[in-house]
Amino acid sequence: MSRRSEQRRDAAFVLYEAEIAGAPVSTVLERGASPLTRSLVHAADDLKESLDEVIGRYSIDWSVQRIAVLERCIMRIALVEMLHPEAVPAENPIPPAGAIDEAVEVAKEYCGAQSPAFVNGILNAAMAEIGKSEADDE
Repeated sequence: MSRRSEQRRDAAFVLYEAEIAGAPVSTVLERGASPLTRSLVHAADDLKESLDEVIGRYSIDWSVQRIAVLERCIMRIALVEMLHPEAVPAENPIPPAGAIDEAVEVAKEYCGAQSPAFVNGILNAAMAEIGKSEADDE
């Protein structure tokens, strides 16, 4: 796992811990966290409602609250990079397909057997909408 992949994973776990504990992310985020981890956590926390709307739009027959907390957190991190690349400090932002791959890998490692396909399906549907929206703007 690359350093940036680890930082994305760390961001998902900070969001997870904060949500499980019902605590603000600032109390869970470690002082030594990387700038990428910090940016992802704060952006995902600030944009939580809109990110969950995207997740809910594609999670057919599942309310966002029924989705496992870690899966939601993983998808929020990916969606921040897909929808709000300006929120992440990077010379070369990760392309949407890369953000999806990263999220699926974390889901494979830390979630149930069905999770990677579920995460992949929702994020790919969101990516298709992004592509359609960008094409409509041109």
